[in-house]
Amino acid sequence: MKILIGYKGINIGQELLKLAVEHAKAFNATVLVVTSMLEGTEKDQKKILEAEKNLDQAQVFFKEQGIPCEKHLLIRGMEPGEDIVAFANEKKVDEIIIGVKSRSNVGKLLFGSTAQTVILEADCPVVSVR
Repeated sequence: MKILIGYKGINIGQELLKLAVEHAKAFNATVLVVTSMLEGTEKDQKKILEAEKNLDQAQVFFKEQGIPCEKHLLIRGMEPGEDIVAFANEKKVDEIIIGVKSRSNVGKLLFGSTAQTVILEADCPVVSVR
């Protein structure tokens, strides 16, 4: 089994990791920790380095738990929600775990939502953590 975590490494990220450990142990799964960025230009280097650092920390966390883990930083010119869904399909992922933020309906309408896209578009079960 493969479990994909949409991960930014902040706030809700720790809850995602804990839940992923439970699921990975229960289903003898490999975890794919994924961060998706729309662009990777020179001006984005600080964000890229931060994302890589967060992914490295998550990978170490899973390895300490005895869980196989792959890390992936996606910079493929796609919106993060679409990118995560496409990557999950490419890797034949069995479950996605993603964090959700509380936002007003107007906020969701104006700014979209990575989690919303993943929940609505994914071909596998999606577990959301608030």
